[in-house]
Amino acid sequence: MGMCSSAARIGSITAPYVIYLDLQYVALALEMTGKFGFTMAFSIVYIYTAEVYPTVLRNVGMGMCSSAARIGSITAPYVIYLGSYNRALPYILMGSLTIASSVVNLFLPETLNRDLPETVEQMQECQSISEVWRNETIPLEMVDGISKSSSCSRLNLDIVRNYSQNNIIPNVDVNVSEIPLEKCLDGWTYSKEIYQSTIVTEWDLVCDNKYKLPLSTSINYIGVLVGAFISGQLSDRYGRRPALFLMMILQTVAITAQIFSPNWEIFCFIFFFVGAGGFSNYTIAFVLGTEILSPKSRVIFCSMGVFMSSAMGYLAMPAVAYFLRDWRMLLIPMAASGLIYVPIWWLVPESPRWLLSRGRVEEAEAILIGAAKSNNVEPPKAIFTQAEIDDIMSRKDKKYNFSVIVSSCNMFSITVLCSMLWIVVTIGYYGLVLNTSNLNGDPFLNCFLSGLVQLPAYIIALLLLQYCSRHLCQSSTLFFGGVMILCVHIIPTDSEIVPVLLEILGRFGMTSAFCVVYTFSSELFPTVIRSTAMGCCSMAARIGSIISPFIIYLGQYNKSLPYILMGGFALCGALLCFLLPETFGKPLPETMAQMQLICG
Repeated sequence: MGMCSSAARIGSITAPYVIYLDLQYVALALEMTGKFGFTMAFSIVYIYTAEVYPTVLRNVGMGMCSSAARIGSITAPYVIYLGSYNRALPYILMGSLTIASSVVNLFLPETLNRDLPETVEQMQECQSISEVWRNETIPLEMVDGISKSSSCSRLNLDIVRNYSQNNIIPNVDVNVSEIPLEKCLDGWTYSKEIYQSTIVTEWDLVCDNKYKLPLSTSINYIGVLVGAFISGQLSDRYGRRPALFLMMILQTVAITAQIFSPNWEIFCFIFFFVGAGGFSNYTIAFVLGTEILSPKSRVIFCSMGVFMSSAMGYLAMPAVAYFLRDWRMLLIPMAASGLIYVPIWWLVPESPRWLLSRGRVEEAEAILIGAAKSNNVEPPKAIFTQAEIDDIMSRKDKKYNFSVIVSSCNMFSITVLCSMLWIVVTIGYYGLVLNTSNLNGDPFLNCFLSGLVQLPAYIIALLLLQYCSRHLCQSSTLFFGGVMILCVHIIPTDSEIVPVLLEILGRFGMTSAFCVVYTFSSELFPTVIRSTAMGCCSMAARIGSIISPFIIYLGQYNKSLPYILMGGFALCGALLCFLLPETFGKPLPETMAQMQLICG
């Protein structure tokens, strides 16, 4: 860069007035050549100055240089004015100052092909460490069998600086491997080729703080665990609809607050509530739709309604992220999407089944009559017989909570088995979701493709749920997903496409299994305790989602290990589901007595 700046001034060294006045055209040509050189120098000095100063002082440094430049622009008219006394004098002054500055330029540090300094210390290093030693400062380390420059350590700079100033040659006068290492004390420079800003780059979640990235995800899933447990009991006690909208509000407010997170700790604290609200309203909405709809419509709602809508949102996310590559900016449309919830308040009724379980017969009848009119069906004069009403009223004061699950051996066993099944499914599903960014190729395209594969997965799940037993639905999807996941790194291949294809197929199987397990579980539990039981299953599933980031993290030690674990768990789940009672073609149980036995 220094050579560029010096060369750009060559054209101005020869003052035109050295040429005799009768060679006017030659003088004009020389002055134009001088202007050409100064124009290049003006452009170069801006870039050169910006590269010399560190980020923390770059704007201040550029401002001071710009202020100093005004001295030149202020005195320039008076330099030209000197030509009225001696026509050669302005050219002699300008040419002399240019030659002097080209020499001074050589004392500035070279910045060609070097990263911009972020701190004052990095700026000083560039000035005090020779090029030979600078190339040796970052040690090499093995990553996946490939030798790469370390991102977390460097040679002790005090020692390196001392060797450099004493003209000691590395690996000739001294063995570089014997120089002690130190951490990257001056921060990191991150590539902005894909992302402009992430929580990793903003809060340096690398090296010793690398564990904080999977921990952030786990804290979110801990929020899901707590939210699922609390919202399930709120839903069974106060109604599906109030609990649903309470969780929707919590989710929207928490995402909005997350945009303004000042540090990683506050970000994770808010992320806890994002998880508590987001997945809880998902589960409550599923239970609400299950209880309102008929058996045939219920299967369509469970697969195409809830899950297909989720898949469409997932597909939109990489498209939006492609244009908004700053994590805070990406959170803005995510928070704004909460406005979609507002009109739902007037569109979604309370669950008639829940109202009946609470003895609110008139409200349940009004909802059913309204639904009949909306479908152009003439409702019967008496929706419920007097005997049914008497039975309902006799049970309305009985309270159901988590203790009911523990007190019944049959229900407790079914809940434990369902919970284990949910853990298996979520480990595979969320493990593959979180591993999307580690796949070869464009991360936005990979995320889109992994979301796109969910669409046919939900269609297959719909067909299976309509025509096959629940045992076959659950076992086949888990078996297919588990086998595909196991094959990712067990099958040796030099192709980068085959592992990605196998992982996408594994995602296909686990997505179908996720859809099936929701439907299967909701059909097992009675109305009076369904939301609480589903909340328990969802809460248990969070154990899987909490540990899934750390399962993916194990890939840093052995790339095959995450796939072996996820695939093995999926195959175990394919066998585990046969211990649960079959629910295909059977009505939803309303009371504890109507619930099937585990050995039935």
